[in-house]
Amino acid sequence: MTTTDQPAAAPAPATFTAPQWIARLDELRRNPLGMVGAVILVITVLCAVAGPLLWRIEYSAQDAGRLLAPGGANPMGTDQLGRDVLSRVIHGAQVSLQVGAVSVAIALVGGLVIGISSAYFSGVLDLILMRITDIMFAVPGLVLAILIAGLLGPSRTNAMIAIGIVYIPAFARVIRGSALSVMALPFVEAARALGVSHLGIMTRHVLRNVLGPVIVLCTIYLSSAILTEAALSFLGLGTQPPEPSWGSMLKDSMTYMQIAPWLAVFPGAAIMLVVLGLNFLGDGLRDVLDPRMRDAN
Repeated sequence: MTTTDQPAAAPAPATFTAPQWIARLDELRRNPLGMVGAVILVITVLCAVAGPLLWRIEYSAQDAGRLLAPGGANPMGTDQLGRDVLSRVIHGAQVSLQVGAVSVAIALVGGLVIGISSAYFSGVLDLILMRITDIMFAVPGLVLAILIAGLLGPSRTNAMIAIGIVYIPAFARVIRGSALSVMALPFVEAARALGVSHLGIMTRHVLRNVLGPVIVLCTIYLSSAILTEAALSFLGLGTQPPEPSWGSMLKDSMTYMQIAPWLAVFPGAAIMLVVLGLNFLGDGLRDVLDPRMRDAN
């Protein structure tokens, strides 16, 4: 008895299922650097969310004496206008996390569209998109962010847009490289043979298989976005007074550095800890999600 040849079903893409994600999280729990970074990030988020509920002093209130040293009713002291530094640092955490998250989201969306489209369609489209990316890479990121924020006008929203645009080339490059590796796998060719649409292949097969590098990239560039926002606010192109951000607090502290060093110490320490924690978390996630790193370990 003969049977009619049927086309072979496309192999399932090598994505992480729910049990695999649980296993990856368990591996992260055993990664010291990753856990330190995760703890710092969780503490920062809790301070940003619950801090205003626990510490009820308004960040713009000028109720205390000027330049009071840390202690008593003002654990981090007061600034040159008598405003509580702790409440301003807490609000600065909200600003930094918001700017970082929105900026990375903008870069992620742009990088996914450019990177996956460039890898999938290749040819002339790939050449054009990658040359535009190379041109953007030729300009230092902070200089480009200053240029875009200056053209759009000083505000937190425009700073987020500027930072997101600056990071799109980095996301596009990494995503394109990962997508090219996925495109060479057999299940993509099988999906094409079965007549799966371009959009279906890009979303169901390519996108789902580049999530590991993308997650690591988001974590690392979140720290870079926080640093860039602080730099823009320091230059007067980010969050505008009277709303505080860590960068603008550092700018205001310059005049009083010798007589009130705590004005620079606390926002500077906040930036350092958050950026360090995110870098630790990114390293831990890379060790967990990169198969080559897992094999090396």
